[in-house]
Amino acid sequence: MKLLLKLAFDGKDFHGSQAQPGLRTVQGVLTESLSGLIGRPVNVTGCSRTDSGVHAEGYVVSVTPRTEEDGWLKIPAEKFHLAANNVLPGDISVTGAFIVNDDDFHPRYSVVGKKYVYRIYDSPVPSPFLRGRVYEYGKKISDDSIVKMDEAAKRFEGRHDFTSFMASGSKITDATREVFSASVARCGDVVEFTVFADGFLYNMVRIMSGTLLDVAKGKTTARDIPEIISVRDRAAAGETLPPEGLYLKEVIYPIKIDWLAE
Repeated sequence: MKLLLKLAFDGKDFHGSQAQPGLRTVQGVLTESLSGLIGRPVNVTGCSRTDSGVHAEGYVVSVTPRTEEDGWLKIPAEKFHLAANNVLPGDISVTGAFIVNDDDFHPRYSVVGKKYVYRIYDSPVPSPFLRGRVYEYGKKISDDSIVKMDEAAKRFEGRHDFTSFMASGSKITDATREVFSASVARCGDVVEFTVFADGFLYNMVRIMSGTLLDVAKGKTTARDIPEIISVRDRAAAGETLPPEGLYLKEVIYPIKIDWLAE
């Protein structure tokens, strides 16, 4: 049996999701807090690795005891969020729980799709409330430019080799991914790039976001995107935008998950 948890966290004060000696990470905080709550040492396995400063609204982890024992989970799944949020720090929250009885299920390798959102704050007036939670561009992006950015985002859709949108020096040998949908829209003073795909390369969304911002600046057009993809050259794409604008929005699995939180 595996306990799945859906999490939201503010990545500003985390050194990423993966446990690292001497550093505050999502996995490290969860392992310590949940081991104490459950009353035995547990393993916490995440759905992906996130960089320092990256946030999540739908991150998924599995929790299992280090020594398997029947009846190890005493807290009902539908109440687990209440107990967990009492022991977790304020910048991480359990928003739902679900029990999986399939031993082959893995929170990372069973994923069939992920949705990310990159948020660009384009008001010329800094916001102390959004600091560290958006990329502060500081220049107004016109409605016409957002239409052009959305048109360019649509060109990412489909199955492509996204080497041009992969961090230089990455050791990944197969850069082919399928983007199911991609769009750009305004939400108040924030411009959101939302992308849903079967998987992502290191820094892929942040590089895509930088390329779309080049469209707003007039440096690139939607017609250029297929060529940027086809040349498979990191230098052809835009800059890698900072991590604070990036959010893991949702993780999709082949099984139906009804997150419990009563």
